[in-house]
Amino acid sequence: MKYSNIPNTDIKVSKICLGTMTFGEQNTEAEAHEQLNYAVQEGVNFFDSAEMYSVPGRKETQGNSEKCIGTWLQNQKRENIILGTKVTGPNEYFKYIRENLGFSKSVILEALNNSLKNLKTDYVDLYQLHWPEREANFFGIRNYKHNENEQWQDNFKEVIETLDNLVKEGKIRHYGVSNETSWGVMRHLEESKYNNLTRCKTIQNPYSLLNRSFEVNLAEVAMREKVGLLAYSPMAFGVLSGKYLNGKMPENSRIKLFPQYSRYSTKQCHFLTEKYLTLANELNISLAQLALAFVNQREFLTGNIIGATTMEQLKENISSIQIQFSEETHKKIDEIHELQPNPAT
Repeated sequence: MKYSNIPNTDIKVSKICLGTMTFGEQNTEAEAHEQLNYAVQEGVNFFDSAEMYSVPGRKETQGNSEKCIGTWLQNQKRENIILGTKVTGPNEYFKYIRENLGFSKSVILEALNNSLKNLKTDYVDLYQLHWPEREANFFGIRNYKHNENEQWQDNFKEVIETLDNLVKEGKIRHYGVSNETSWGVMRHLEESKYNNLTRCKTIQNPYSLLNRSFEVNLAEVAMREKVGLLAYSPMAFGVLSGKYLNGKMPENSRIKLFPQYSRYSTKQCHFLTEKYLTLANELNISLAQLALAFVNQREFLTGNIIGATTMEQLKENISSIQIQFSEETHKKIDEIHELQPNPAT
């Protein structure tokens, strides 16, 4: 395994972070524990969840991911495990979690206390704001359209003050953001700096061979301001395994089970996936290993959040950490990328 530090901290995390959103939906508790045990055996010490998981979000499965981790954690040395989880942002659909969604002090405290109960621990290493309260580009939205009548009021300072107090109380060690924009990250950093408050350490955003939008602006922020990327969907909902090529739709696959996850099912994405598959064959590695090794080697990366529903997938995904590309391979990847730089909706 390879490791990096969460920026501006002494916390060493595995470059491979195990995402757990399938736990309690596509994976049973026993299967979740098997995945967690294997990951630790392979040197993984970093695990990511959210209060709304399992995915897709449903009232019946809300909190299951954290609960699976919690029962497993009882047999681990807590100090050896780095846990991340998230508080749900505003969205009418998720009002089954709580009526008032967002990042007010009362909501954050309620959400965190529920997560701590589910995780069976008294602190979280990295607490993340799952998506912004304001109207912004995330979850596949590309073109920002400003709404003059937006109800959101700037509350960055108040949110960070709440998180700062939680750090002082020992309930969280650090905080991060997710599905954020360059403007949002810089506002977080600005408020922390000028009010002497705890600082945003990470940004969890989508990043893969089929979605390199992070490189447009956020990569510069990550490097210059030392905010580490936690890359989610590095396999583009499984599209970068190649299993959906040529019209295939395997039984029990995520897109077969949950067709709403179609962000990476465009003709352009499949066109690029075929090109990447050809390159993977030339390198004598799987397409999944090509996709994950690419993410692993980005200089702005802190953690690559992999996910799996089978042990075979998990083993293949973790093994990607051992693959190192030559400059020539990186050049070939960029050449394919330039054929269609923005293929996903």
